[in-house]
Amino acid sequence: MRICFDPLISRARRAEGLRAQRSGQFGDCPILYGFSPAVVPTPTDWPAFVHPTGYWFLDAPRDWRPPVALSAFLAAGPPPVYVGFGSMRNRQPQVVTALVVEALERAGQRGVLHSGWDGLAELRLPETIFPVDSIPHDWLFPRMAAIVHHGGAGTTAAALRAGRPAVVVPFFADQPFWARRVYELGVGPYPLPRARLTAARLADAITAAVYDPTMLERAVALGERLRAEDGVSEAVRVLMRYWKA
Repeated sequence: MRICFDPLISRARRAEGLRAQRSGQFGDCPILYGFSPAVVPTPTDWPAFVHPTGYWFLDAPRDWRPPVALSAFLAAGPPPVYVGFGSMRNRQPQVVTALVVEALERAGQRGVLHSGWDGLAELRLPETIFPVDSIPHDWLFPRMAAIVHHGGAGTTAAALRAGRPAVVVPFFADQPFWARRVYELGVGPYPLPRARLTAARLADAITAAVYDPTMLERAVALGERLRAEDGVSEAVRVLMRYWKA
């Protein structure tokens, strides 16, 4: 987020009893990055007006309750593997769904399958896989054995904060970057680009994510560190510092 000060800000400052912004008072416009330095270390050559604040999460309301059927599924066996590709479109949703089902079966894992905006095909799923439409990540992800996702910035942040290993299947844009960061941090296996995705490769990656003790240890440690951060409060603190200057 890039914040520049203009006459509207000056008028708002005067309404609050503060002096108006002087022309050129702040030099370069402050830049706020809503990610954690624990995930992307701050380069030493970044100027002082660039502020990585930590992630900005919007968690579920405190009175939110999961569907009864989902709670029952989770209680009926070991933690499952979440699989969801967010808003990514699949030209062959039935093929992708069948691939995911086969991969989970090969890996011997139960699964929670998120349909996403594109809606993965509603094939007849085995009893070991539970379909969901929209479940808050902050509630669901900590209850998973591993998380398979597309590498979107928000989903990556939620998976890392949950402290669970992740298998990232990047599609495009910034997703390969976040996929590589997950791998370089040691909290997930090597990324599986969508174009190279097969049931066998996905099964191998899921198995690694679920059973590699070092990967789990690193994921748990990183999750604890991210949960100790408060990116929203830090962003507000930075903005108020500029606002009151």
